[in-house]
Parts: sequence; C-alpha cells; structure tokens
Amino acid sequence: MRARTYLLAAALIAVFVYFISAGHWPLGNPFHPLKTSADRIWSGPDSGHSAGLGSDESNNISIYRSAHVAVVNITSTVYARGWFLELIPEKGTGSGFLVDDTGRILTNNHVISGSRELEVTLPDQSKYRATVLVRDPAHDVALIKIAPRKKLSFLRLGDSDSLEVGQKALAIGNPFGLEGTLTTGVISSLGRSLKTENGRTLEGMIQTDAAINPGNSGGPLLDSRGNVIGINTAIYGAGGNIGIGFALPINRAKVMLNEYAVKGRFAPPRLGVSVMYAAGDLAEALRLPVDGGLLITEVERGSTAEEAGLRGASQIAVIGNYEIPIGGDLIMNIDGRAVESSDSLSRAIERKRPGDILELTIYRDGRTRNIRVKLGEGSAG
Repeated sequence: MRARTYLLAAALIAVFVYFISAGHWPLGNPFHPLKTSADRIWSGPDSGHSAGLGSDESNNISIYRSAHVAVVNITSTVYARGWFLELIPEKGTGSGFLVDDTGRILTNNHVISGSRELEVTLPDQSKYRATVLVRDPAHDVALIKIAPRKKLSFLRLGDSDSLEVGQKALAIGNPFGLEGTLTTGVISSLGRSLKTENGRTLEGMIQTDAAINPGNSGGPLLDSRGNVIGINTAIYGAGGNIGIGFALPINRAKVMLNEYAVKGRFAPPRLGVSVMYAAGDLAEALRLPVDGGLLITEVERGSTAEEAGLRGASQIAVIGNYEIPIGGDLIMNIDGRAVESSDSLSRAIERKRPGDILELTIYRDGRTRNIRVKLGEGSAG
C-alpha cells in the first residue's frame, strides 16, 4: 500500500515539473506573475535568431568590406592672408582611393588644387604626407602619392564606357568628415554636362542618386562587382545631397594614368574646337541634315583644327529664344562612328594621345567631306 502511494506521488511530481518547464501549465507559471502580450512594449522575432540577409544586402556588405580599406581621407592646407597680411592656414577635406599597393591615389583635382600641404589618412588612422604626381584640371582628376610603410589594399578600375542607366552604383567617401561612409543607388543618367566653379565644362559625367555630399569628392563610385566606374565629383546645388550627384567616368582618369606611365608626365590631346549638339528639329531649322551632329561654333587660332581647315561659326541665328552660332562645319562621324550625343567628340579624343589622327566626316556647303586631323598637345595646367 505504502509503495503504491509513493509511486502515485512521484507521478504527480513528474507531471507538475513537465508542465512548468514546457510552459504548458494551463494557469501559467505559478511562480511568476501572469503576463500577456498587452504587458509588453516591444516585440521581437518568433525564432531565436534573425532572418538571413537578402542578396542585395550581402552584395553591399561584401563590396564595402573589400573596398573601404582602400578609400582615404585627404586634408589639404592652403595659406591665405589675414587682416594684417599674416599667413593663415585653411584646411579642406576630400576623399581619394588607392590604385596600387605602393601608395598611389586617385582623387579630384579640385580636392588638392592650390594646396601647399597634403595629408592622407588611411582607414587604420595612420597619416602620411602626400605629393602630387600628375593632374588633369580639364577633367578634374589628379594622382598623388604617399610612402607607406607596408603594402596597401587598392581598388580595380572598371569600364565606364559600358555603363547602363539603372544599374547599381555605390559611393564610398568621407562626407562632412565622416570617414568610410557607404551610400547606394543607381546610375540615373549618362553624358551629363556640368559647369564647374572655375568656368570649365565637364562633359559626359555620370549622374547618380547615390548620396554624394561635401567631402565625398575624389572617392570611388563602384559597380556591383566592386570595380571603380567613376570618381565622385560634385553635387547639384550648393547645399547637401538632394539625390543628384555627378561622377567623372573612370576611363577619363585612365587616359591620364596611361600617359603618365609611358612618359612620366601628362599632356592631354587637343583638337581646338568648341561644339554644340544639333539634331532633329534644331538641325532642320538650321538647314542641316536631320540626323545632325556636332556644330563647330569656334576654332582656336593656332590649333591643329585650324591647320586642318575646320571652320567655325560665321554668323548668329535666332531660333526661338536662343542665339545660335551658325556657318561652321557639322561633324557627323568621328573615326567612322556616327555622332550620337554631345560628348561624342570628347570621348573619341580621350581615347587618343597627342599626335594621333582623328578622322572626321563633316557637312559643309550642302555636301559631306572627310578630314584627317592630327591632334595637338594640350596643357595639363
């Protein structure tokens, strides 16, 4: 009898322990106050661990991890005169990125322009003095050099001629001095023209909605494989980012890098003309072939374009509310390719070196003719 009582008590205790430990007790845990969902002020995932990352998130993380270690902060010092003519140092900041493991860094020319001192800060916070190797102000690009104490991570350059509107773009830089910032977006447009503060016009720029702010200048714009497709250059307007940023196509920088590698200096190829794109209704209004092309508005004196006999505008026509220089040659084909956009000429020239031949098909006086022009040597200053 006593043994049966002990067995019954043991069974009851086992059932009690099971319900308490498994959370199945019908009236809740008697040793804790009863809690409902209304008692909580937060909620969490049902499982003990969060859901996995999406493929796009994983791609962003992978690119950032491998690329941000090659993106640097550049501090430039310019000396200005104060009220009593004393020299006052003024510091500016920008970004750049390593293109090899020896310490060569690409950036915008305006980041280092006029600077007496350049300091580069690596992601590990080590600092180095930098020197300018070569620069191309016409395209706002420069190559500088530090002397690191070890081999450094660097970025690989992609192909900006094969870009498509809508493809992914990632920008890394130091906006407002906030180091190693990643922003993402897409390529919003290609072939944009941008007027700089010094009056130069940058042709064929990449437009992106990846946030670009002051301090991003000189940093890399990357594709979904982590290759550099552009150099972040400017934002639209004087304030912060509003979803319109511009980057210099990386193939522009390659021209300078290749020339520097061969000659130890850089002098850009130069034709010596100013042009405007005219096609469709505008071309028809100007009595030009409807397919249009690049209308030469000015030919520089002493240029190879003048030597080849290219003609600029001779009069002004008023079309709508615009005054348009007319009478010059219309460039319809460049090296056998039809002109399709305003930057067709600049892109063709950028693939060449001083002394190379540019073959043009022009329209003049109601007929077409072919002209060969030997490119001159421009100034890198």
